Amino acid sequence: MAIQPIDVKYTAVATAENGRDGRVASDDGQLDVVVNPPKSMGGSGAGTNPEQLFAAGYSACFQGALGVVARKEGADISGSTVTAEVGIGSTPEGGFGLTVALKAQIPNVDAATAKDLLEKAHQVCPYSNATRGNIEVTLDVV
Repeated sequence: MAIQPIDVKYTAVATAENGRDGRVASDDGQLDVVVNPPKSMGGSGAGTNPEQLFAAGYSACFQGALGVVARKEGADISGSTVTAEVGIGSTPEGGFGLTVALKAQIPNVDAATAKDLLEKAHQVCPYSNATRGNIEVTLDVV
């Protein structure tokens, strides 16, 4: 599939020092965090890690996409939450890969409607579009 051109409205800029065991900061100073590998991967776990940052971004972005879809569908998603669980592990080829489980609570709609909204948000969300075909992403209503 060819890469689709987009009309860029905003570009985020962040710089990492010392990779997974250092610091990451945005150019505007709004984000400045220590990053360390989690204890389960042999690190200190003292700071955040790239997977937590990815989970935070994906969950926020997906919640926004859910809002766009809900408005179009006339669905009430007030009080809803989206949790992203990002897993990292080794691949058979010797590299590393990610998995994502998106779990949504949407209290004001029935389960079938919630699942439909998640599927439609998954087509709209920029993170979903970026990861599609590259990593396993599951959608669950909780």
